[in-house]
Parts: sequence; C-alpha cells; structure tokens
Amino acid sequence: MEGRKILRPLSIAGQILLYALFAVVIAVFSRWPVYNVIAPDQAMLKLSFSHHGKPIAECRQATEAELAKLPRNMRAPTVCPRQRSPVTVQLDVDGKQSYRQTAMPSGLSKDGASAVYHRLELAAGPHRIAVRINDDARQPGFQYVREETLVLKPAQILVIDLDAEKAEITLQ
Repeated sequence: MEGRKILRPLSIAGQILLYALFAVVIAVFSRWPVYNVIAPDQAMLKLSFSHHGKPIAECRQATEAELAKLPRNMRAPTVCPRQRSPVTVQLDVDGKQSYRQTAMPSGLSKDGASAVYHRLELAAGPHRIAVRINDDARQPGFQYVREETLVLKPAQILVIDLDAEKAEITLQ
C-alpha cells in the first residue's frame, strides 16, 4: 500500500510533464516554420463556383406510340431530358486569356452541378479582369459576362463566384 501512495503523485507529475511537453511541441509547430499562401508583393484570384447548367434540350410532347410502350403509371405527356449543359468559363486578365475550362455536369445521368475551381497569382496593382460563363449548350456565346478594372492589394485574395439567383458574376 505504501508503494502505491508514492507512485500516484509520481504518475500524476509524469502526466503533467508529458502534457506540457506535448503543448510546447504544438505551440512551436503552430508558429514555425512560417507559411505564406502567396508572396507579399502578389495577389491571388480564385475562380470558384458550383452551378447547374441549363437542360441540354427543351421538353417535348411524347407521341402516342411512345406513350403506348410505357406502363400506365409512367405515361407522362411531356418528356424532359435530365442531362444538363456543360458550363464553360473563360477568364481574361489584362486582355489575355488566362484560363478556360468546360466543366461537365456531375452525376450518373449528367444532371448534377458543374464545379469550377482555379487559382491564379498576379502581381499586386491594377488589372483588367474579364470573366465569361456559358451555361446553355443551346445558346452560342456567354450568358454571364463581367469586366472590371480592379486594383489588387498585396496579399489580397479576390474570389470570383457565380450567383445564379441574381444572374451575375460576383467579385469578393
């Protein structure tokens, strides 16, 4: 019994010492080495959004022959395709095309959202930014366009997003 009384304070002191050592290690590695996302004289553009493109085709009326082939409970008079249009994005910086991507819709039936993510480092200062997005394969050109001259500060991160509800490209 006497040996247990001595071991208990020693084990508590050992635990305190190990926890303190663990806290010191975490504190040291949380401050060192120093990590910078971008260089101090640089700025960053992040083009990031997820968007459902328009349906790939218009809804149409089913013919009598098509309806006759279906079971009674599945005879919908209107046939609408599930597949969505791919979303094409073009980013121009200072009059030069910096990025272009066509993001395919997700999902087994290609009826989900198209996701776009791209990072671009730029020198801090004024830049002419042009973003164009097409979300309808049936329409040529771009449905969403935003062009703006911005002065980017050192270490600034500018996020470019698509707000489909407001039908506009946002810069934050």
